Amino acid sequence: MERGLSFLFLLAISVGPIHSAPSTDTLDTIKLKEVVVEAVNPNREVIPTQQLEGEELRRLNSNSVADALRYFSGVQIKDYGGVGGIKTVNIRSMGTNHTGVIYDGAELGNAQNGQIDLGQFSLDNIEAISLHNGQKSQILQPARDFGSAGTIYLRTKTPHFNEGRNYNLRGTLRFGSFDLLNPSALLELKLSERTNLSLSTELVNSSGKYKFRYRRVNPAGEIAYDTTAVRQNGDINATRIEMNVNGMLNNGEWHFKAYNYNSERGVPGAIVNNVWRRGERIWDTNSFLQANFTKNSGIYSTLNTAKYSFYRTHYVNNDDKQIKIDNIYRQREFYLSSAHEVSPSNWCHLSASYDFIWNTLNADMYGFAKPDRYTNLMSVALALDWQRIKLQASGLMTFVHDRLKGQQSPADKHVFTPAVYTSFFPFSSSDFSVRAFYKRSYRMPTFNDLYYADMGNSKLAPERVAQYNVGVLYNRTGRGFVSATRISIDAYYNKVHDKIVAYPKGQQFRWTMLNLGVVEIKGVDISANVTVNPYNDLYVTARAQYTYQQAIDITNPADNYYRDQIPYIPHHSGSAVINVVWGDWNLNYSYIYVGERYNQQENIRYNYTQPWYTSDISASRSLHIGQVGLRLLAEVNNLFSQDYDVILNYPMPKRNYRFAITIEL
Repeated sequence: MERGLSFLFLLAISVGPIHSAPSTDTLDTIKLKEVVVEAVNPNREVIPTQQLEGEELRRLNSNSVADALRYFSGVQIKDYGGVGGIKTVNIRSMGTNHTGVIYDGAELGNAQNGQIDLGQFSLDNIEAISLHNGQKSQILQPARDFGSAGTIYLRTKTPHFNEGRNYNLRGTLRFGSFDLLNPSALLELKLSERTNLSLSTELVNSSGKYKFRYRRVNPAGEIAYDTTAVRQNGDINATRIEMNVNGMLNNGEWHFKAYNYNSERGVPGAIVNNVWRRGERIWDTNSFLQANFTKNSGIYSTLNTAKYSFYRTHYVNNDDKQIKIDNIYRQREFYLSSAHEVSPSNWCHLSASYDFIWNTLNADMYGFAKPDRYTNLMSVALALDWQRIKLQASGLMTFVHDRLKGQQSPADKHVFTPAVYTSFFPFSSSDFSVRAFYKRSYRMPTFNDLYYADMGNSKLAPERVAQYNVGVLYNRTGRGFVSATRISIDAYYNKVHDKIVAYPKGQQFRWTMLNLGVVEIKGVDISANVTVNPYNDLYVTARAQYTYQQAIDITNPADNYYRDQIPYIPHHSGSAVINVVWGDWNLNYSYIYVGERYNQQENIRYNYTQPWYTSDISASRSLHIGQVGLRLLAEVNNLFSQDYDVILNYPMPKRNYRFAITIEL
């Protein structure tokens, strides 16, 4: 209650009146229509990249970052249902822990279980989301960024001020199904010509109750039960406060971020044998401070980053049919990075980076190991850029030392992981390119994987991944009927040794861990988007993605599941978005499809999970009343009220609605 009142106080301050000095200019003013300039990015990407940004991102029917990532090819989302359900992401079947999430230049970490709950991160202040397979093309980056098999970059909105203004203010109220109440506010201040500040606040409150159909068929093909019920214990009350301070220097810039997320939510447990589990609750506090500084003096550039984060989780299980649990977990991370780049010529760039990471985990449990982890990372990279050929190579050395309280510490780990990327432009135009890369990556088991009393497996081996990719890209922008066209096709082969897999153990928060041995992944990602301008201010954009994946266990020919598809990885998946903009009106339709999967290692009928698809539609209208901008939005999600599970026994909502009113000053 106290947290909610403090948020509403901040919101009241944010939307209160702000007066600026009256203008003394006697000249008439003429309001010009917005002009959009499109051009080919001169820094052509070497590495396959997908991106959603600006208005295109805002048009999607998405509550969180996880919802938006569904529209990228090669991505699998684990969603346990509802507004407050945990949401994690997996790229190209390599596992959640091989996916790095970079928020404004610093990676989000979770040494306890390695899983970033992307449902905690709102789209309200996000300007762009990009997905890089391997790593991004710029070699001036922290050593940690070279270590992930795939990386998601989140970039918050950078303030821009019109002439004569020193503030921007935006307030949004969202409401709809599940008793959703979601107000948010964004205040941007121009502190000086080179410094600005933004404050973003948000409240999410929802009962999480929604109707669903629960139907199960036994192995004989007979209906075991078929019922309609209301999902319980999916409520959430969360607040987010984020402050960003940005500064410009001569040939450089600096950024500071303070972030705090607090939530209390029920855990909508699995529904097994027609039994609803509803005794679990989680209180989360996720706070961090981070700062980075960039300086470019021509031949030499440097990027320095520091971050401190604190994550507190209070987990309670009062289910009468399970062991009573009431535990508090506290994890801390200190992160320091220094990256340097030298450019002896326009076509040659060299970089070196060093990162230090300290992680610790404590819990109020008897005999808890209280691990500390010290990680040192050193990277070197080379980028060559000729007229039609771009080449990038990097090497990362990782040293890991774990220390346990009152127990013998495991042996230190160290590994070298190289990567090579290339792209070739066969024609004089840069519209068409061919690309390829090879990369090795490595990830340590998390603290929960190794040391958690009920589920940890101290004998787990670290995962090792080899990635191979070849693809083509056609990207053209211009004027006329077709204003933009982009088509990319990538074929890839990944091999994961000692793959660690987490299965829900009847409860979201606790897992059972095992090594699958060797997993072989073959796949194809296809994405395309085109924008046409058939008439004056009428624009139609179509975007589509398709992924084929064969991810099989090839560990032991004697196993019953040898060469079977690994759990929850579909052979076929994809999405499509059609957007129509006509003046101040905007209509958006999106479709997501996930093919048949298996929820256990053996691909037998009993473990079969049926395909699912959803259709979402939204319409919005933008208005201007004097100096005030107004935007009205109405959404219908799961338009055809499909019954589906992303994860078995965690039913998702049927048809639901959301409305939003946004005011900008």
